[in-house]
Amino acid sequence: MRYMLLIYDPESAWVSMPEAERNALFGEYMAFTESIRESGHLLAGDPLEPTLTATTVRVREGKAVTSDGPFAETREQLGGYYIVEARDLDEAIGLAARIPSARIGCVEVRPISEMG
Repeated sequence: MRYMLLIYDPESAWVSMPEAERNALFGEYMAFTESIRESGHLLAGDPLEPTLTATTVRVREGKAVTSDGPFAETREQLGGYYIVEARDLDEAIGLAARIPSARIGCVEVRPISEMG
């Protein structure tokens, strides 16, 4: 089954993190990504640009209305994702727990609906 692992952490933590610590965390991400690629779990994944670059779109009365940034003010922001293949939820949770940002934020595990 496919799962999306949505990575949430405070953007401010990355900005205030000492460069050596940030580089070490990036290194952990690279190692994690390579390990799930080699194991066959990885289907896709990417980091996202900061919320300052986001645009929210709503359609009201047939017109697209845009606003800067995400809709909700939260302590943690969506920073990236992985799409993985796992045999069940327990295996997906195990993968999510290995994501470095799980230590400073959280990782939401969502099954992907199989359409058609």
